[in-house]
Amino acid sequence: MMRQAGVARLFAKRLSPNDNAKNQIYLGKSFEVLQLLPIGEIAPRPSTKTPILGATLRLSWLMHDGRHAMAPHSKLILYPQYPEVRLSGFLRGCEAAPSVLMNTRLSGRILFLGVKSGSEIVAFAAPAGSECSREFEHLFPDPEDGVLVELPISGVAAEAGSPARLIRELRRIHESNWIDSKQLSADGSVQTCKAPQCGGYTLEAELGVAKNGKAEPDFDGWEVKQHAVSSLDAPPDGKPITLLTPEPSGGFYTDHGAAAFVRRFGYPDQNGIEGRLNFGGIFRVGSTAPLTSLRLVLRGFDEPTGAMIDASGAVEIVDDEGTVAASWSFAKLIEHWSRKHALAVYVPSMKRDEPRRQYRYGRHVRLARHTNGLMLLRAIASGAVYYDPAIKLEVHGSAEATKRRSQFRVHSRELWRLYGAFESVDVSSPS
Repeated sequence: MMRQAGVARLFAKRLSPNDNAKNQIYLGKSFEVLQLLPIGEIAPRPSTKTPILGATLRLSWLMHDGRHAMAPHSKLILYPQYPEVRLSGFLRGCEAAPSVLMNTRLSGRILFLGVKSGSEIVAFAAPAGSECSREFEHLFPDPEDGVLVELPISGVAAEAGSPARLIRELRRIHESNWIDSKQLSADGSVQTCKAPQCGGYTLEAELGVAKNGKAEPDFDGWEVKQHAVSSLDAPPDGKPITLLTPEPSGGFYTDHGAAAFVRRFGYPDQNGIEGRLNFGGIFRVGSTAPLTSLRLVLRGFDEPTGAMIDASGAVEIVDDEGTVAASWSFAKLIEHWSRKHALAVYVPSMKRDEPRRQYRYGRHVRLARHTNGLMLLRAIASGAVYYDPAIKLEVHGSAEATKRRSQFRVHSRELWRLYGAFESVDVSSPS
């Protein structure tokens, strides 16, 4: 029935007595579950005591006759202070929901959550002692408490999250030696690439990934990050890697626009280009960027403990008077990071321009797993991740144009700070 509903991945959770509509359903001791379930917007929830975030869900209950009943108030509740994630609102407004079963405190109940290829979750609750729950107990007698267990659907789960196919493709790309610079369009056509980001576009094109600006993983759930190196055989160097490029969600930048922002906080082009104002520099917590005299701060984050203390907090760049030039809410950063960086692979590359622009990709790649938005905030607080914008305003007579690029970066050697599991793999090895 889940397959017929279009479910691509199926998860199950053994429900404890405390897993019910009143106490919510515990889904994990970190924010990693956000990378398994399709979520909507993350936003702060009103709370007088502790910081709480909420994420909207599109969840429907699978009924025994195969029909679906929407549960319109379903959401995930994120508790940063623990941290943990709970499922809430899954009965409200849904007359066909399994209310009796989900309001009890019985052990042995099993909750199934099927993820469709879009952004919908299909839920089903099996009573204790039912044929469905007995079969689950037989297949998974000792699943770790509080962790979602993935069940195979026509072999899909066996590959989901596995790097096997990715490594095979990266081996092929490595063995291809020098590859002409290119990019894959959404219509499937391949075009020559001349932009500064062509190293990434060429790699993505080889993987069959079209050029896009979506905050989604690139290949089999993996975010593919290419980074330039001086030698493909040397250990990772300290060159910067761009992690994410979110536009500000608050501050003067959002209120007045990019052009007004550059006029107020920018500076004349350092190479003397007439009619150009720039906004750039390295912004780290604890220091002032010299060209702009602005500081990067984390409002609502306790740096000594690495804990979020205000759900409405934000990463901000501020001046000496406290004016917020630009800001990125914790909720938006966590949402962006959770959607795109559940799994990541970092691939070294080199470029040459003769006889034409080409790229070559190394055999030593790094696989990164087990991350969450709080780890990103902690890396920003430590200074390992920093803001490195490239924003400019060009004015020629009455015409003006802006280039916007807000990017958070990290040095290659500091990547390990962002992940719970970080390993180097030689893709040229058959194993």
